[in-house]
Amino acid sequence: MLIFSGTGISPVIGGASVLASRITDIVFKMKPRISNQRNRALTFAELLVVIAILVVLVALLLPVLAATRRHPSRINCVSNLKQVNLSFRIWEGDHDNKYPMEISVTNGGAMEATAMGDVVNCYRVMSNELSTPKILICPIEADLGKAAATNFTEDLNNSHISYFVSADVTNENFPQRVLSGDDNFLINGVSIKSGFVQYPTHTSIAWGPDRHQFVGNLGYVACCVSEVGERFLRHNVDSHLQL
Repeated sequence: MLIFSGTGISPVIGGASVLASRITDIVFKMKPRISNQRNRALTFAELLVVIAILVVLVALLLPVLAATRRHPSRINCVSNLKQVNLSFRIWEGDHDNKYPMEISVTNGGAMEATAMGDVVNCYRVMSNELSTPKILICPIEADLGKAAATNFTEDLNNSHISYFVSADVTNENFPQRVLSGDDNFLINGVSIKSGFVQYPTHTSIAWGPDRHQFVGNLGYVACCVSEVGERFLRHNVDSHLQL
C-alpha cells in the first residue's frame, strides 16, 4: 500500500528506494568495465588514399633522382668532346695545319671518306691522338647500353660513335666555328642517320629528347665546349654536318 503525501512518495518508500539505488551502484562498480576504445584498421578507402599519396611522391622524386644521375654523365660528355677537339688540334698541328677532312686518304687523311659521309675514318686516322675509342661515346648513351668500340680498326663503326664532325672546317682561323658535337639531331622532326647531312636555311633543326633532354654540346675549333639549347642551335651549327 502506497501512501502519498501531497506531491511525493512517503519516507518509508523513499528510504527503500535510496537503499536499492546504492546497492545497484555497488554491483555496477564490481562488474568489469569494457573499454569503448578498439584498435581500428584502415578502411579500404583510406588505404587507397595512402597508395595514391605514395604514387605521387614517387612520381615527383624520380625526375629529381634521374637528373642527379645524369649530371655527372653530362659533365663527362663535355670532357669527352674537349678531348675529341683537342685531338683534332694536335693532329692538324702535325699535318701542316690541316684537319683529316682536308688531307687525302693516300696521305693519311680522311678527305675522300668524309666526302662520302663516312665519319668513322675521320676518327680512325686520329687513333693516336684520341688514345681510346671510349671517348667517342657519350656517357649518357653508355649508361643506356650503347657500347664503345674495343679498338680503332675493325670494331669501330657508326654504332660506337656519338659525335658528329663538321666537314667544312678547313683551318683554325675561325676559332668559333663548330668542329664536333652531339649527333642527336632532329631535322624536320625526324632523327638523323649516319652520313653526310645538309639542311637548307628554312629547315627545322632541334635536339632530340633522349640524350640531354632537348639540349646538346657543341665543340669549337678553339677547343672549348658549350651546352647549347634549341634557341641557339641553328645559329651555332655549320650548314654542313658530318655524322
